[in-house]
Amino acid sequence: MIKTSLLGDKPVNRIGFGAMQLAGPGVFGPPSDPEGARAVLRRAVDLGVDHIDTSQFYGPDVVNELIREALYPYPQHLKLVTKVGGRRDDAGGWLPAQSPAELRAGVEANLRTLQVERMDLVNLRLFDEHDAEGQLAEQLGALEDLRQEGKLDLIGISNASADTVRRALELVHIACVQNAYSVVNRGDEEGLALCEERGLAFVPFFPLGSAFAGGPRQLAADPAIAEVAARRGATPSQIALAWLLHRSERILLIPGTSSVEHLEENVAAGDIDLDEQDMQRLEDAVQLGDPMAAAEH
Repeated sequence: MIKTSLLGDKPVNRIGFGAMQLAGPGVFGPPSDPEGARAVLRRAVDLGVDHIDTSQFYGPDVVNELIREALYPYPQHLKLVTKVGGRRDDAGGWLPAQSPAELRAGVEANLRTLQVERMDLVNLRLFDEHDAEGQLAEQLGALEDLRQEGKLDLIGISNASADTVRRALELVHIACVQNAYSVVNRGDEEGLALCEERGLAFVPFFPLGSAFAGGPRQLAADPAIAEVAARRGATPSQIALAWLLHRSERILLIPGTSSVEHLEENVAAGDIDLDEQDMQRLEDAVQLGDPMAAAEH
């Protein structure tokens, strides 16, 4: 199995780290153990993680500040990826922030809290594609302006249908797509196929199924996943991550955790070689869909 893939024109290890879970409950406020969160980040880099996915609206500010405190000055090879398009209210609710001015402010906030001059990649996180149809050119135009100003390197898009990705590709250069996808939620096969066709990174969120709907517990209860896990001496979550890595060379993973133990387990999934028999058995994994596929991430 290939261990690296491309994020834009940059080779990265295929298992990165999603930092969302480092914030407090509901991705709001500080964690109960800030030093433990910083230890996870440092251990991730020690294990070879070279891209971290974050956002200023995780916390808000909390997760970016933890990343800065743990890792600044950043290793030269480390890629920092963020997303804009959302904000939080005083109670922790998730609200859209989709205007060009709000997107610019979001990028600037990420630069400030991470203490960098340029983001390696910024994803436009769409909330309602129907509402966004008339705005997409202006939204991506705002990010392209920021790229021309040197404040970001690559542009991605998140929570977008294949048709929306196609429209985006007509407007600007897109490097990656972040959508819900997992062994138990394969609803975005068209989006993955488009990424393979166009040479884009496909970065699944909820790679273990939705954390809001049982996630790893659902995986462990699935007979096909449990059978392959037992045969490989691995956990069901590791098999779900390994399935994604074997499913397409364009897939990059950003599993998140606030536990060093779980982090090490996730990274070790990259060493699991599934064979044709395993992949065929995993075709029988129950497709649960994802009632929270459009939830914040």
